[in-house]
Amino acid sequence: MDLALFDLDHTLLAGDSDYEWAQFLIERGVLDRATYEARNDEFFRNYQAGTLDIHAFLDFQLAPLARHPRAELDRWHAEFMDLKLRPMIGRRARELVAEHRRAGALCAIVTATNSFVTAPIARELGVEHLIATEPEARNGAFTGKVAGVPCFREGKVARLEQWLAALGRTLASFAASWCYSDSHNDLPLLEHVTQPVAVDPDDELRRIATERGWKIISLRHK
Repeated sequence: MDLALFDLDHTLLAGDSDYEWAQFLIERGVLDRATYEARNDEFFRNYQAGTLDIHAFLDFQLAPLARHPRAELDRWHAEFMDLKLRPMIGRRARELVAEHRRAGALCAIVTATNSFVTAPIARELGVEHLIATEPEARNGAFTGKVAGVPCFREGKVARLEQWLAALGRTLASFAASWCYSDSHNDLPLLEHVTQPVAVDPDDELRRIATERGWKIISLRHK
């Protein structure tokens, strides 16, 4: 059996679900545009540059979840999926996931974006397993804090190993392990598998993938 790991934002999605969720809340008037839009843009630029402070970002990103009842958040997310997310899932991304599933691989999405935002996306893509940053919840309500290790950079490797251990598996127990990502932020995970694949990569990842002879593919362009 193979293991297939998929980054989500700018890999399976033609965009960033974290960024778009904040923009969606701004457009709905849930978040103040003047306060949040510039900060959202700043965090996105820092992520692209590889300088993101993940804890500062999560304080920003998870805070709105603590201010509203879960039922209201779920209603907003259903609208968010229809308006923003489904148009970001292309045919080739769906085909890539389906190809690994047909081959009998154990498939998981591994993403820094929190599980509230990403769990419905994983279901839409037909991926049973999700390894994501977990928002803390008490009595069914989000606290605005993160639970456990953020699933970012080296944290993706740590969370993957925890997940595999819970399944009674190790990475070495798979015939081959695949990882698909667009970002140099995922180098720790890409270097951890036997089959790293750069997907519509950023400039730094493209340079590294080319130097190391990693496969480079596009899910957006022919």
